[in-house]
Amino acid sequence: MARKHIEMAIAYDFDGTLADGNMQEHQFLPDIGMKPAAFWAEVKRLTKEHQADEVLVYMNLMLRKAAAAGVPVRRDDFKARGKAIQLFEGVEDWFDRISGYGRAQGVRITHYLISSGNAEIFAGTPIASKFAQVYASKFMFDENGVAAWPALAVNYTTKTQYLFRINKGAFDLSDNSKVNQFVEKRDRPVPFENMVFIGDGSTDIPCFRLVKEQGGLSVAVFKPHTKGARGKADNYIKDGRVHCAVPAVYTDGSELDRVIKANINAVATRAALSGLLAEGPQ
Repeated sequence: MARKHIEMAIAYDFDGTLADGNMQEHQFLPDIGMKPAAFWAEVKRLTKEHQADEVLVYMNLMLRKAAAAGVPVRRDDFKARGKAIQLFEGVEDWFDRISGYGRAQGVRITHYLISSGNAEIFAGTPIASKFAQVYASKFMFDENGVAAWPALAVNYTTKTQYLFRINKGAFDLSDNSKVNQFVEKRDRPVPFENMVFIGDGSTDIPCFRLVKEQGGLSVAVFKPHTKGARGKADNYIKDGRVHCAVPAVYTDGSELDRVIKANINAVATRAALSGLLAEGPQ
């Protein structure tokens, strides 16, 4: 009988984790003629003025500014802008390589995106097909295929919901009953201890904490060769948010690569030991 694979999930933030900066800054903001600092300052001002959700505000502002500038916002327009995003070193090859390493250890790795950025822009990146599920903020489109309103806003607290969806296999976002349904830990498709979360900033703290406290691995990454970046990431270690902080370099043999491979080995070893203990004395 074929050996049953051990299920493992790696969930990633996007902005500052897989690519530098915010995804809107690579092409969308230049298209509407705005500097990033001016756009995000307006988002902050409106968020405070209306006591609103910052993600909903930035999405609404994107549509308003695009309309004022005469910039099209159909699904394909957003997707085309995703092609301009420069990913961190090694990211494009990372997913297949790490999944292959997992298979060699008897571990089936599934990759997930959990991001406050735009799903429609992310769809244009060369790594979009590597993810089993993409949980990112997305627009509702009208009968003409034009973005009309935010359909889903993923903010720093709602991000944790998607970790539970992965844990329980509750992937239908319109079904709130399954994610809240009680499921015995042994019956959950991906135990939290077989989960990794990789992120970079304060909006990732709830996910960092949840995965770490539930026995999984939380990893903070930071932009390489950037003054003060490591110190900020190291604070997450001091505050008990993450297990480690490493440069956002995804090449074979990098610090991140070694940490994730060691964790894959640990997941495989733990499962093997659990199997032996369950068998009992012979």
